[in-house]
Amino acid sequence: MMETPLPDLEAILLVGGRGTRLRPMTLGTPKPLLPTAGVPFLAHQLARARAFGVRRIVFATSYRAEMFSEAFGDGEAFGLALEYMTEEIPLGTGGAIRNAAEALTCGPDDPVLVLNGDILSGHDIGEQVATHVARGAAVTLHLTEVEDPSRFGCVPTDEEGRVTAFLEKTPNPVTNRINAGCYVFTRSVIDTIPAGEVVSVERETFPGLIEDGALVLGYADASYWLDVGTPAAFVKGSRDLVLGRLASPALPGPTGDFLALPGAMISPEAKVSGGSVIGARAIVESGAQISGSVLGDDCVVHSGAVVVDSVVGIGARVNSGAILRDVVLGDGAVVGSGNELLAGSRVWPGVVLPEFAIRFSSDI
Repeated sequence: MMETPLPDLEAILLVGGRGTRLRPMTLGTPKPLLPTAGVPFLAHQLARARAFGVRRIVFATSYRAEMFSEAFGDGEAFGLALEYMTEEIPLGTGGAIRNAAEALTCGPDDPVLVLNGDILSGHDIGEQVATHVARGAAVTLHLTEVEDPSRFGCVPTDEEGRVTAFLEKTPNPVTNRINAGCYVFTRSVIDTIPAGEVVSVERETFPGLIEDGALVLGYADASYWLDVGTPAAFVKGSRDLVLGRLASPALPGPTGDFLALPGAMISPEAKVSGGSVIGARAIVESGAQISGSVLGDDCVVHSGAVVVDSVVGIGARVNSGAILRDVVLGDGAVVGSGNELLAGSRVWPGVVLPEFAIRFSSDI
């Protein structure tokens, strides 16, 4: 993973977002706490940071802040010391980093790792930090390569790795490298961000540093990277962790075709595959087909139902013969027999769809 441990490295974890694109999953749970491959999403980030030698992490919280301390406490279970800094009003990425920095203990010349609470990444954090320190950079950004950079702002660099600009979304990007959301700051640079103000590092801090001639580096690689901000991406992230496409020390079982949590009951006549997670005490009856999906605790998928690339909420029920493809089913919702939900359908918690209420095709 890396050669040089980083025992003194402190990190800030940005977890203040509301996760609106993931509703209804985030109506009661912040996005970074959603069950992903059997554990809260952030557990994968915390375990991975610790594997690289990080021992102290400050959470930058806003939305439902109390739920993070309830979930992770002081961090002892992860071998980490965790602190929590809450914004009374959301301060943007820069303001959140500045606010959380009040709880840091490192000196002005020390590197500080900043992680985003909605990113899965396989890149070498240790190498990114080592590059930052060796070059004496103000900030070093992880850059990832994507097939379609027109959907993102792109980040061009010169031949020495110096970031030359932050470009907004454009039909003709000059590079396929984008900001991957993991930064290494020199502590004194964080202290230059105005305190208590709404600041964007992407639109204000980074461009301002470049304009002032500070060394802003890009650490570019092509390792696994995923922003889990949409339901389809969330399902893919969970699936990839279970299948072992991205290693995680927090995975609560071996990698494979599926992960069954304690108390799950899966009929030998059911077909479960594609990196699916079957929640604690969930029931999958004979003849049911589950592929690439996340099934919440205590849910039931009855015989003959088909669930593909979908999320089934806690205590939800999918009745016999129902079909779900690319669907989010809220907690406690019920899909009656004969329903066919496709193409990004979202069913809010507690909703009951009677038999044959919704179909996308006439075949029954």
